[in-house]
Amino acid sequence: MILFLTHLKIGNMCGITGILHFDKQRKIVPEILKKATDIISYRGPDGDGFHINGNIGLGHRRLSIIDLSNGNQPMYNDEKNIVIVFNGEIYNYIELREELILLGQTFHTNSDTEVIIKAYEEWGVECQQKFNGMWAFAIWDNKKKALFVSRDRIGEKPIHYSIWDNTFFFGSEIKSIHEMGVPREIALEFTELFLVFTNIPAPYTFFKHIKKMMPGHYLWIENGDVKEKKYWDLPPIDENCMLNNKNEIYEQFEYLLKDSVRIRMRSDVPYGSFLSGGLDSSGIVSLMAEISQVPINTFTMGFPYKRYDESNLARSVARKFNTIHHEETVHANSFKDFLNKLVFHFDEPFGDASSIPVFYVSKFAREKVRMVLTGDGGDEILSGYNSFQGAKLSSIYSGFPQIVQNIIPTMINVLSHLAKGSLRYEMNRIKRFCESVSIPFNESSIIKKSFTDHLAIQEITKEMKCISPGEYFSDFMNKCPYKDNFYKIMYVNHKYDLPNDFLVKVDRMSMANSIEARAPFLDYRLIEFMTQVDKNVKMQGWERKSILKKTIGKRLPESILSAPKKGFRIPLTEWFKDTGFSDIQAELYKTNWPLNNNVIKNIVHENNNGNKDNGTFIWSLIFLKKIIEIK
Repeated sequence: MILFLTHLKIGNMCGITGILHFDKQRKIVPEILKKATDIISYRGPDGDGFHINGNIGLGHRRLSIIDLSNGNQPMYNDEKNIVIVFNGEIYNYIELREELILLGQTFHTNSDTEVIIKAYEEWGVECQQKFNGMWAFAIWDNKKKALFVSRDRIGEKPIHYSIWDNTFFFGSEIKSIHEMGVPREIALEFTELFLVFTNIPAPYTFFKHIKKMMPGHYLWIENGDVKEKKYWDLPPIDENCMLNNKNEIYEQFEYLLKDSVRIRMRSDVPYGSFLSGGLDSSGIVSLMAEISQVPINTFTMGFPYKRYDESNLARSVARKFNTIHHEETVHANSFKDFLNKLVFHFDEPFGDASSIPVFYVSKFAREKVRMVLTGDGGDEILSGYNSFQGAKLSSIYSGFPQIVQNIIPTMINVLSHLAKGSLRYEMNRIKRFCESVSIPFNESSIIKKSFTDHLAIQEITKEMKCISPGEYFSDFMNKCPYKDNFYKIMYVNHKYDLPNDFLVKVDRMSMANSIEARAPFLDYRLIEFMTQVDKNVKMQGWERKSILKKTIGKRLPESILSAPKKGFRIPLTEWFKDTGFSDIQAELYKTNWPLNNNVIKNIVHENNNGNKDNGTFIWSLIFLKKIIEIK
């Protein structure tokens, strides 16, 4: 007997859950599935739906974006033997719908969900190659008695799973899987990995029985057998024969980015854009304004510290493109008020504290719109980080005589002790760069990713049996096909930083506020194209994001083009110096946990005395403590 419940027939964006007992005689308990689905109701506040049939159960929460009257889920094919729950958006669903109609398929809705079902009927698991979007979906094929679970190429939408008690469980978030009965056993062996990278990389989680599905992969579960396969990867490149015709590259880049924005503006609800004041989000706003027939809503979150604030730049973009601009400020008390909410939404340790302003700008925007476009992915595809400049500079620096290479760090070390405040932090950063030039790429990457002395991290965790960050990263880089450090950084950005950090942050914080975030820079066509572009075209001389500046950048105010890169950082170091945070920090080195509290206390004092910028590391420790203490 099939049980199908739906409380509202609207929507598109959502959270999904599922249970498949390998014992076909074992029945799904509806109350358990509903409880697991309800706990992520914020991902889809507009309705819920369930498919329960014997040993298979699928749950769904919905946020209305496309086809508000007919896009209910779970959704079935005409014969009712294929059913889907889907989180995400297929941006090219209109074009695919037309293609499928020509192939003889018939449609009953205008939703992208039905397009996935018909595409699966037509092409099987190869349908994934047809989709341009962000997604995590599960299709139960009752004819084959098989479950097909897919995650998008880049990892914009999450999917977690567990094989426990002769059952396969999955959910958009870890908390749903715990609600389904999988025990909450912490995997402390990932502690050092977290303290270096500020996240737990896929396929791992901070819990022993739960995994993250890898981006660009799918699962096929049949007769108790769970197989994971890769369906997409970055394209192979010849580093000696990269694309370097600037005019052709500019033309293709501009076409792809504009088309990416165009198809991501498809929505049946009000939408807008996050506008940080940086080059990437400003470029997206310029294209949206060009495409839209009405003024765009833009949303900016600023800080009361000039070093971190770009709200004045955002205002200049808003004026230039006549947007309906909205602006708020994040203050220190936001951190303390919001800590427990962050822990709830991330489920596991997550040290990227820029999640705080992302949460607040999402909450702020949700008062006006239900969907936003963002500039996420711009630094990755355009090679915009300072690390790319560092890769170029290191090739020059390594050519200096050894005596010069030895003298420079010593001089900088002396100067850093004489400097104060932000100048000292910058001097320490330059010192770390000089020291890293002669170090192999993998080891250097570990040093750069550590937000405090990586040797201190080893000292903190020395009483624990942790997975070595160095060994993990070495295994990770063994899969990297690139030789040049510039392209290696590109690989790390796409395959590690995006899916394990930046996209996790955006997904959890936007979904926490029931708002959808779309990233035009992460269109897979754009990624595949830009991966093949020569580094000297991407970065002409020392100019970051040369391609964007010489195309879309021509539309932007000059202040945007000439502004130094700040990134979406928050003033943790300054906040933690405030006496209002002394109690939170003191709790760290009084905690009964398997970490070296004396080293932690020293790291806190170094930060608060202004000797080192340990703000992000302290934040990571606070988050870790909160997760470990949850019962």
